[in-house]
Amino acid sequence: MPRDVTHAITPDRFDILLKTLHKRARRLSRCPDEAADLAQDTAVKVWQSASAGARIDNLDAYAMTSLRNMARSRWRRQTEGEELTDDMATTLPDAPQRLACADLRAALARLPKAQAGLMALIAEGETSPAELARRTGVPPGTVMSRLARARAALRGDLGMSADSPAESLWADHTV
Repeated sequence: MPRDVTHAITPDRFDILLKTLHKRARRLSRCPDEAADLAQDTAVKVWQSASAGARIDNLDAYAMTSLRNMARSRWRRQTEGEELTDDMATTLPDAPQRLACADLRAALARLPKAQAGLMALIAEGETSPAELARRTGVPPGTVMSRLARARAALRGDLGMSADSPAESLWADHTV
């Protein structure tokens, strides 16, 4: 004769179980509504199993296993979305820019130490020749001269024309 397990599940115990199911369902679902449905469906299934006389030795473990299995079942039933095509891309690939940056870093490493140091300060955001002179301890005219030589060397090393702006480094790589 099946035992009446539903009497062992008191309303207070069931409320606690339902709150626990809701917490766990939020981790297994994409949105709160889906989590609430999953938790409630699992609670109904547990209650029906208990009413049908199923032997449930550990109610929490049984409920969590049922929740996990029900979530997996729902994941399997989800339909596949449409396949993405190239024209659906919302962001441009960044590989060309990364390669251009790598080329620039390599070119900077080949500069003489004094020029590379000034270019590093410029890369950090310092653009005032007077501040560059103060930070390096050299006259402003020397700073300007070293920067001009560094820029010319970088343009030559990167295959850019003498009058091309730095943005042209990426111009050939846009899609």
